Amino acid sequence: MFKKYILKNGLRIVLCPMPRSLATTFLVLVEAGSKYETKEINGVSHFLEHMCFKGTKKRPTALAIASELESLGAIYNAFTGHEYTGYYAKVGVDKINSALDIISDMYLDPLFDEKEIEKEKGVIVEEINMYEDLPQKKVVEIFMKLLYGDQPAGWDIAGPRDTVRGMSRKDIVDYRNKHYVPSATTVVVSGAFKEKEMLKKLNKIFAGVQSGGGMSKKKVLESQSAPAVALYSKQLDQTHLILGFRAFDMFDKRRYALDVLCDILGGGMSSRLFQKIRGEMGAAYYISCGNSLLTDHGFVSISAGVDNIRVSEVIKEILNEIERIKAQPVSKEELQKTKNHIMGRLMIGLETSDSIAEFYGEQEIFREKILTPEQVIRKIRSVKVSDVQALAKEIFQNDRLNLAVVGPFKDDSDLKKNLTL
Repeated sequence: MFKKYILKNGLRIVLCPMPRSLATTFLVLVEAGSKYETKEINGVSHFLEHMCFKGTKKRPTALAIASELESLGAIYNAFTGHEYTGYYAKVGVDKINSALDIISDMYLDPLFDEKEIEKEKGVIVEEINMYEDLPQKKVVEIFMKLLYGDQPAGWDIAGPRDTVRGMSRKDIVDYRNKHYVPSATTVVVSGAFKEKEMLKKLNKIFAGVQSGGGMSKKKVLESQSAPAVALYSKQLDQTHLILGFRAFDMFDKRRYALDVLCDILGGGMSSRLFQKIRGEMGAAYYISCGNSLLTDHGFVSISAGVDNIRVSEVIKEILNEIERIKAQPVSKEELQKTKNHIMGRLMIGLETSDSIAEFYGEQEIFREKILTPEQVIRKIRSVKVSDVQALAKEIFQNDRLNLAVVGPFKDDSDLKKNLTL
């Protein structure tokens, strides 16, 4: 169950009562991510997220914020994506008022001290360096650049090092003033709380915030006519790859059929790709298939860590499995097993207050019609064998096919040889 309210200034509130919960989560989501940036300030959404933890007028240091949250026994963090930023704290039910005060203070009143900004530049550059050394992360960056090129959807969320180093206080404050506005903000509370009291508190905290229109983002442009490859050459003991296909946005009704299709291919240890690549071939430790659907674009991605000398062989077998699911309808038994897997993971994943907050909050921040878990399950149950095969035939085409690789190769000629359906 959930209830939605909209304040006069446009700020949206979603309350998700869980009377028997031992914890309560407070989550603030803002329509501000890397897709809202310009090239000159790429990384500013992420930088801003960091700076909100560095001090407020009421809590002037990072230590003051962290100490107060940890004294509550809170689990807390923040995150930045392509299309939104989030701040949250999960606490025992008797500590929620304190959590509300701290997280809302970070959102409403950050200091942006010049000295702290300069220090945080070093922290973020080291974060970028860390991900550079993690090939499973690096290959995602390469894949996104391959798909979307030099536009916001293809840029790294953290931004380039030099851009981060050159970021000014004015850049950060100006960006915040444009995007951290009530109409672009959703507040979610989930767990055990008294609804009327909670709504009154949230109204008191946020109703006085000056209203304003959030800034829009540029629509993603997509263009492709043949399979494409991007190689990042690096000496590794294992090659990491993403083989993916352009799909559609999150508002497409076929999204649930896509979930089923991806789960059949690589959703678990009984999935086709796991059984083939790991179980039969012994060529990879991890292999999975999933999808990422955003407000104006989306893709299917098959990710794997593969024996360096068997990369071409593995790619060939992945493509064979893709051709098989296009050519042969899945059995009713496999379809039902897959649905059970998806529905079971959904319900188990929503046992906690933080997962419930994210489930409802993400739908609201994307301005979707909010569905309950039960409604989502009905959508999954309605997927037919014919839906899966029709979708596979449409998406798995050469003019949507992309391969990103991080591994010890001098050129991409061998990778390109058999990359075709």
